Amino acid sequence: MPAETSTNPLHAEIAALRGELATLNEHRFVRVHNSLPRLIAFQFLRGLALGLGTVVGATILVSLLGFALAQIDFVPIIGEWAAEIARQIQIEQ
Repeated sequence: MPAETSTNPLHAEIAALRGELATLNEHRFVRVHNSLPRLIAFQFLRGLALGLGTVVGATILVSLLGFALAQIDFVPIIGEWAAEIARQIQIEQ
């Protein structure tokens, strides 16, 4: 059996791997992480989006919680406290 026929599948596999590696290197994720300025800009924008989403989500959650607590009248301490919070919110608007 000639040596050439036994290495042909190996050469084909290596060529296929090189093609896959070239495809992966062209992927946007890899291109962003290959450049330090792009990586810094991407992480900065990601942090801004995360911070904004956290603030908006917490604001909505606290508003709904305050509204729900203001509706409670059968527990005097919590009801009065929530009503005071609701009055403060109304005054500041």
